[in-house]
Amino acid sequence: MVKKNKKKGKIKQKLTDKYRLVVLNEDTFEERFSLKLSLLNVFVLGGFFSIFLIAITTVLIAFTPIKEYIPGYSSSKLKATAVKLTFEADSLKQKLAVLENYTKAIKPVLTGEITSEEIDSIQENAKRIAINELDLNATKQDSIFRKKIELKNKFAIENSNTNNIKIVFFAPLNGTISQNFESNTKHFAVDIVAKTGTPVKAVADGTVIFSGWTAETGYVILLKHNKDFISVYKHNGNLLKDQGDIVKSGEVIASVGATGELTTGTHLHFELWKGGYAVNPSNFIDF
Repeated sequence: MVKKNKKKGKIKQKLTDKYRLVVLNEDTFEERFSLKLSLLNVFVLGGFFSIFLIAITTVLIAFTPIKEYIPGYSSSKLKATAVKLTFEADSLKQKLAVLENYTKAIKPVLTGEITSEEIDSIQENAKRIAINELDLNATKQDSIFRKKIELKNKFAIENSNTNNIKIVFFAPLNGTISQNFESNTKHFAVDIVAKTGTPVKAVADGTVIFSGWTAETGYVILLKHNKDFISVYKHNGNLLKDQGDIVKSGEVIASVGATGELTTGTHLHFELWKGGYAVNPSNFIDF
């Protein structure tokens, strides 16, 4: 026990013994700096310095671009680029889905598989309701009157050839033309500037074959008319008709806006197509 205590005492004495660190001028031996130290002081200061160094290194690695030079850490620029490309890929996916639906909706009309007359008949048949005559409790006078009407309309003369009907187009809205039809620059439309919310009207009787949103042209509505004409209205503020609706000439179908990535301001981008080819609307409409 005595030996152990002596050893402990010696160790404690070694740790607490004072040493003097002196910095001298080599030529004149003049004392420049001196410092009293002990082994215990050296250990404590060394520990604090090590902890401080570790903390500074951790902060530099965690919050500065220095970590990019350490193997295993990815570049922050690379991460930002990857996130941007992910959003762009998702946006392209949505645009592709909208374009596929748009093409699918307009293809039967452009290829002649379906006409406006067929759409009208489909809607009329959908609106018909199957009625059982026994449930009507019709009287004898009602039955006689019904037979007279049927005989009267049985041989009615009707001109079912709608292709012989001449189409008269009206301007979709009143405004200033900012850009005319230019086939050389592939601007197959007439741009009409008007105030936001100005009513956009159907240029002729027709059927809505598309009514929806696209990323580039915003709210778009397409009308199918007689004689294989199609009118297109782009960059609208909102749409008032749905696909399959029957509209009359001059009926309000949308309002002027500035929607879509390709818009250059509040205006209506109006196109007119005939048999699958773009035609100059100014040749048919007095703007």
